[in-house]
Amino acid sequence: MQRIAVVTGASSGIGSALCERLLQEDASLLLCLACRNMEKANTTRKKLLSYFPHADISVVQVDVGKVESVLNAAKEIKKRFQHVDYLFLNAGIMVNPRISLSAFVHGLFSRQAVRMLTTAEGLMTQEDRVSPDGLQEVFETNLFGHFILIRQLESLLTCSERPSQLIWTSSISARKSNFSLDDYQHCQGKEAYSSSKYATDLTSVALNSHFNKQGLYSSVMCPGVVMTNMTYEIMPAFIWKLFLPIMWLIRFFTHTYTLTPYNGAEAQVWLFKQKPEVLDPLAKFHSCITFLGKKYVDIRKMDIDRSLAEKFYQKLLQLEKELLAKCGSPAPKQ
Repeated sequence: MQRIAVVTGASSGIGSALCERLLQEDASLLLCLACRNMEKANTTRKKLLSYFPHADISVVQVDVGKVESVLNAAKEIKKRFQHVDYLFLNAGIMVNPRISLSAFVHGLFSRQAVRMLTTAEGLMTQEDRVSPDGLQEVFETNLFGHFILIRQLESLLTCSERPSQLIWTSSISARKSNFSLDDYQHCQGKEAYSSSKYATDLTSVALNSHFNKQGLYSSVMCPGVVMTNMTYEIMPAFIWKLFLPIMWLIRFFTHTYTLTPYNGAEAQVWLFKQKPEVLDPLAKFHSCITFLGKKYVDIRKMDIDRSLAEKFYQKLLQLEKELLAKCGSPAPKQ
């Protein structure tokens, strides 16, 4: 039976590189590019077909920052496919990111220099905004829209005799200190991206508790420090190019500076090749690369409390019920 993979945010960056690498692993894979911008999606599809002319590649429009769009995309996917083997939850945003130059300079001459350069801890802030659904945009795009998509595609993800995989793009910046169950959308504060990625980690753990018995498994990965359109929103591209030699040298001290989307997709491709039932549900899988350019995956335990994950999961279900009621759509069974 042909394997089917759906990739959100597939038109650029890590998503586009991931699609190329998936087809390198399995040219018979049926690949669905789930993207907001259809012009870019079709351009990516043509590019992939130029490399793999016999590949089966389709596109579907979805904006995971809008519930109505997610519902429409799920309906379209269910019309096209009888099952889904891999759902790569990759789309994401960071709204108005800013770097504190004073914190950067201070951090360089402190004992926390490597940690700062690896995680951007204390360096960045972001402004968030409210989505058309009345939710915080970073929360909805990075997490909640994907959660709705999973719930809508549950029948396709749990119908096969072989296991299916959810593979989330998380971040090394996901920190428990930036997440609050009382403010899980991160309406307050300036670390919306970090909060949304920690919420992603919590959701993955909870999904495993609820769906492993049905043959659905969830994992989170971190692509490392990668140059993408999101990165270029932080500082102009020419400044990043000036820093590239320095970032390459940093690989002496930390292997998380993968830099290219192709390298950043390493952990996703590694997970694609694993038996999901043997993976640790409390692990995060990091794309890494050595100074000499050898790619590998580093498995690290997450700072996750299962009880907190379950409490958060219940809040997501309640929010789902409220949002779908507004759309006139019944919530899936729990």
